[in-house]
Amino acid sequence: MLPGLFWLLFFAGDEGSALKMEMICFLFLSLVPVYSGGQGVYAPAQAQIIHAGQACVVKEDNISERVYTIREGDTLVLQCLVTGHPRPQVRWTKTAGSASDKFQETSVLNETLRIEKIQRLQGGRYYCKAENGVGVPAIKSIRVDVQYLDEPVLTVHQTISDVRGSFYQEKTVFLRCTVNSNPPARFIWKRGSETLSHSQDNGVDIYEPLYTQGETKVLKLKNLRPQDYASYTCQVSVRNVCSIPDKSITFQLTNTTAPPALKLSVNETLVVNPGDNITMQCSLTGGDPQPEVVWSHSPGLMPRNSLVQGGNLTIWGIHVEDSGYYNCTAINNVGNPAKKTVTLLVRSMKNATFQITPDVIKESETIQLGQDLKLSCHVDAVPQEKVVYSWYKNGKPAKFSDRLLITRNDPELPPVTCSLEIIDLRFSDYGTYLCVATFQGAPIPDLSVEVNISSETVPPVVEPAYQDVRQGMGRSITLRCTMLKGSPMKVATSVWRFNGTLLAQPLAEQQDYSELNVDSVSRETSGSYECSISNDVGVSTCLFQVSAKAYSPEFYYDTPNPTLSQKQSKNYSYVLQWTQKEPDAVDPILKYRLEVRQLAQRNTIQTFIPVQKMEKGLLLEHILPNLKVPQSYEVRLTPVTSFGAGDMAARIIRYMEPINYPNPTDNTCRFEDEKICGFVQDKMDNFDWTRQNALTQNPKRTVNTGPPTDISGTPEGYYMFIEASRPRVTGDKARLISPLYNITAKYYCVSFYYHMYGKHIGSLNLLVRVRNKRAIDTQVWSLSGNRGNMWQQAHVPINPPGPFQIIFEGVRGTSYEGDIAIDDVTLKKGDCPRKPLGPNKAVALPGSGVPALHSPCLCGPLTFFLYVLLR
Repeated sequence: MLPGLFWLLFFAGDEGSALKMEMICFLFLSLVPVYSGGQGVYAPAQAQIIHAGQACVVKEDNISERVYTIREGDTLVLQCLVTGHPRPQVRWTKTAGSASDKFQETSVLNETLRIEKIQRLQGGRYYCKAENGVGVPAIKSIRVDVQYLDEPVLTVHQTISDVRGSFYQEKTVFLRCTVNSNPPARFIWKRGSETLSHSQDNGVDIYEPLYTQGETKVLKLKNLRPQDYASYTCQVSVRNVCSIPDKSITFQLTNTTAPPALKLSVNETLVVNPGDNITMQCSLTGGDPQPEVVWSHSPGLMPRNSLVQGGNLTIWGIHVEDSGYYNCTAINNVGNPAKKTVTLLVRSMKNATFQITPDVIKESETIQLGQDLKLSCHVDAVPQEKVVYSWYKNGKPAKFSDRLLITRNDPELPPVTCSLEIIDLRFSDYGTYLCVATFQGAPIPDLSVEVNISSETVPPVVEPAYQDVRQGMGRSITLRCTMLKGSPMKVATSVWRFNGTLLAQPLAEQQDYSELNVDSVSRETSGSYECSISNDVGVSTCLFQVSAKAYSPEFYYDTPNPTLSQKQSKNYSYVLQWTQKEPDAVDPILKYRLEVRQLAQRNTIQTFIPVQKMEKGLLLEHILPNLKVPQSYEVRLTPVTSFGAGDMAARIIRYMEPINYPNPTDNTCRFEDEKICGFVQDKMDNFDWTRQNALTQNPKRTVNTGPPTDISGTPEGYYMFIEASRPRVTGDKARLISPLYNITAKYYCVSFYYHMYGKHIGSLNLLVRVRNKRAIDTQVWSLSGNRGNMWQQAHVPINPPGPFQIIFEGVRGTSYEGDIAIDDVTLKKGDCPRKPLGPNKAVALPGSGVPALHSPCLCGPLTFFLYVLLR
């Protein structure tokens, strides 16, 4: 033991660093076993974090937390030194930071966390948790602050604020310099070599604009003077932290400085043939300094068979998939970029289809003499409106008459569909009809479809018209396209395509279906499968979309807005809740990609939420912190499996002023405000509750039902009601859901006034929804039937075991005289009143031997008791 101690003391003298001494003392303690009576015993885990990477500085901040500062792109190395018996296991996690995400939730047995080329979003607080099953785990943390300084961006804007006579223009110029940095950058503006200040020159203002992305300083040149035409430099500095040097950008302002301007050599819509070579020229007509011209394509990347030279874009041997929008953009950082767009259409025709429409009144299964008949022909084409259709009967051009009509653009059919109508079908009309689709004057092959009209002719009807097929990676699936009806009823031909490409043709089948087997679902075999079935009369198509993508998550919309609010920091938080649609249909979900974007801004913060195990119906939660009051946010949530990203779901989070309800003491909601105390309409019911008063109600409302005013008796007072008139039908439900109430007492009393007047009154139910992993709704009160033209009060006691919501459910009765209303809803801690203050304010439990008033239903495990006192 002594030689080891001597070595440690000798090492401690090397450089005398406090950090090394701390590490040595910690290692020294780890070498000393714990004894009790000469026998080794268990010892709880202890931990200490040290750094071994490229730190700029390690310091203690004002809350005694260790802060580790590192430059972006350097290597982060953190070590968690542990003691204890048995040897503790270490787990590293990360929270907070510029993007709230977990770093890695797996054991790191070597106790070292290493991140190569660390990025700014990886800054935050890192936790080392050591546990060995003895005592409580040891948790230590260190905050990592990533320092960076981007290249500044300088843009110039000019305004003409006044014109005096014909010889003088007063011009103002704004030089805007923007940079992203950590820590915040310091800006220095220079004219030539002279440093400018806000108070130095009456013609110069320097200020920070509001609502900008990143850090911005604006240099404003007022009433532009000859000496203002000069070279301007914006220099940004983070004061050499982490040895990050200053950066700068320079702009030469002249009397010719101007934003870019463009013109195109082609029309904004350009139609070409496949295989053509085309050149689109985008010429600069203005701009100083010389703008940079860039071409882009949407959707997708630029075609491989294209070349950009300056402002010229050339595409050789153009393909159909090269269609789209081509954008020419000129930028010189003065004013707004100039942009011109060419819509490029490559002529194409595909998918010729035929449809026979018998007389819809007769609903004939077969074509019969004397009925009207419509033969419709359609192709998918670009441009669609340029397709010309021709009709032939028995190989010769059809002769049109008052019984044989040609129509285009039938509103009941897809756009640019051509129909041949036969009025009063006769025996002489039987035969073979051919529809030919043509692009006149273009080298595009014609498409045609043929149908035979006879007394037994019925084109095929198939299913499924469309099916979304999901399957795990590596598993096989069989796609079947079945003929439901047709004459003849056997498949003459079936053609399968994958993403538009013809597959090997199966053998001719004498049956009423066609099948295709996909041996193994993968990224390569995922896509669109199309089966076209013909019975020599017509063609019908089944479409299958095959993938291993996970279905979209389904947001839970009953969460209140917001859940947390800190007025001091002007921030609020939101608990995002969701379930996963059909999680067992594909491979297990590994994580969710969460993207959060403040509305009216483009920047998106992305993070990943790991998932341990996913079950159908399991409610997942994630807190979105530090949302700015009163901003709204778009949230996108995408499940990720071994296949990749699944279907995305999006929703908008809107800030609402917090109300007192989440911590109820004695609150009464009278529905006087449009926010209705935070209550929301259930999106899963049949219709909604309506807020109104005597002044806003429909003057033609149904008589002999509904209240004339609210409980106060004044025409201005509001209440909530359900309208039983059409289109409502018997049993339709409207549900009104309260905010989420936190538990601060054992018992609560829900009191409210109800108005149930009319001979067709249905039911009014009160439910309690308890929030746990799943939401559980329990009915605790119910009342049905006509209760007279008066407001009456109900008191319902509940003892929910956790955070809860109350739900008012109105059920429509047998007809329209069934309006139900509620008002003055109160949630109070403690028991309900022991003495009723008037009739219909207390209800006896069934079976108690006491006569019940109006016999409401009290049910469910959440009901505690209801006091009844009859004198």
